[in-house]
Amino acid sequence: MPTSIFTLSLSLAVLTLSLSACQQEDTVALSTDTDSWFCQTADYPFTYSVCRVNASALTSARYSLQLFWQSANSAQPLLTFDGLLTALPEDKTLNFAMNAGMYDERYAPIGYTIIEGKEVKSLNLKEGGGNFHLLPNGVMWWDKAGNVQITESNALNEQINNGDVQPWYATQSGPMLVINDEIHPQFNSDSSSVKLRNGAGVCTDGSIQFVNSDAPVTFYQFAELFKDELGCPNALFLDGGIASALYAPSIDKQDKKEMGVMIGLVENKE
Repeated sequence: MPTSIFTLSLSLAVLTLSLSACQQEDTVALSTDTDSWFCQTADYPFTYSVCRVNASALTSARYSLQLFWQSANSAQPLLTFDGLLTALPEDKTLNFAMNAGMYDERYAPIGYTIIEGKEVKSLNLKEGGGNFHLLPNGVMWWDKAGNVQITESNALNEQINNGDVQPWYATQSGPMLVINDEIHPQFNSDSSSVKLRNGAGVCTDGSIQFVNSDAPVTFYQFAELFKDELGCPNALFLDGGIASALYAPSIDKQDKKEMGVMIGLVENKE
């Protein structure tokens, strides 16, 4: 084959491969509905992964925020994201998930937990040690219509007793990170206690944001992220250290840790 023809053929082959690769990349990009939700990583003010869902999307029939603990017709906890994926109905897609709070040695929740209107664990207003009891703590909850809120535990207890709210899902953890746009009063900006941490915030731009730090941080640094960078006037610490876990396939994250209750964004397949 003459050199000029060979060069032209090679150039066409490279162009074809390039176009094919671009088409594949476009397919991947379109697999995330960025108008309703997306996950991404960030490097400032520390390295972290965040998955965000617009609150308006949760009032549609397409998306729902759900809590998961046990398989249907089983008292055994799901334990892992793989276990959750196996138990998920075939007509559902799990877009992202993370651990949803603290648990005991049996992987049972230690705080208020409601799953599809059924109370798994009553509201825990006791005093004690550990992060859960670093008061004020709080509850992330939503009603059957999908309206998500994060409320300080005693305030929610009063609302429930007055019949003002009826949680369809709820998970209690502690401490609160941000309370009514103020960082938890017991956090110290000079603290040297750093760990991997994860939490969730209800934010002023109409989003709910789930954050997993990819580097050890203090409580104060973690709370600052929600308050100042993400604009969340109320945010809740879910857990940290070896219990901090994230499933976000769109950014290639899938921790293999064992955990108790999990929270995830579920999409109905069309």
